[in-house]
Amino acid sequence: MVSYFNQVPIHYTITGKGASLVLLHGFLLSATIWDELALKLSKKNNVIIIDLPGHGKSGCIAETHTMELMAEVVNFILEENNIDQASFIGHSMGGYISLAFAEKYRSKINTLILLNSSTEEDDPERKIKRDSAIKIIKHHKDVFIKMAIIALFPEDKQNKFQHYIGKYTEEAKSFKAEGIIAAIRGMKNRKDRTSVLTSFNGNKLMISGIEDPLIPFSNSEKISIESQTKLFKVNSGHMSINENIDEIVTVMHLIGYL
Repeated sequence: MVSYFNQVPIHYTITGKGASLVLLHGFLLSATIWDELALKLSKKNNVIIIDLPGHGKSGCIAETHTMELMAEVVNFILEENNIDQASFIGHSMGGYISLAFAEKYRSKINTLILLNSSTEEDDPERKIKRDSAIKIIKHHKDVFIKMAIIALFPEDKQNKFQHYIGKYTEEAKSFKAEGIIAAIRGMKNRKDRTSVLTSFNGNKLMISGIEDPLIPFSNSEKISIESQTKLFKVNSGHMSINENIDEIVTVMHLIGYL
């Protein structure tokens, strides 16, 4: 399906019947990361999977894709389909957007699940790396994509998951540079939303990989304690959805989505 946000195409799918469940992918990825899990979830849920702006088949809508702006796009898609309330599973950047959605549209969200994600803002070192990434992308986009996708997986597991690395690398090469840069700017400028998770009074949980090379598990533990959010640990890196789908399915059973 396609809807137009400010005349820019946003691609998404809606499958299954039941309570609405929104799945939001991470940076340099697309709706395809959910393929295996969505088949299972759609048996019991109305599953909405969106290609976020500048990713997958969706267009770029601004020079900076702030988390707030991308939350607006998600809300737009829900309103287009007369969905008043939904639960969210946000992977990595998708988690940042889910938090922004929870802050702006609190009454519309039931359950908030952060998958390999964080509530914290970028530290100064990370912001410098974001600026460096933008410079590289402007001249060597494909080189950056290859390095960034490989870095999603633990170094000692990269050969094992070469299929996913190759698949996501080739897919991301089709994304336009301006869309990738817009997302990087948005992530660099995002604010800390630990307080949003702390004050969220619906169901909330975090699913984190104990070998995540991007978001240390110790950070997830700290956020979990501070925000009083249940934490599920998974034997995986940043791509738990691919590296250990069995444990993700187990968690989905435990919380009633399967």
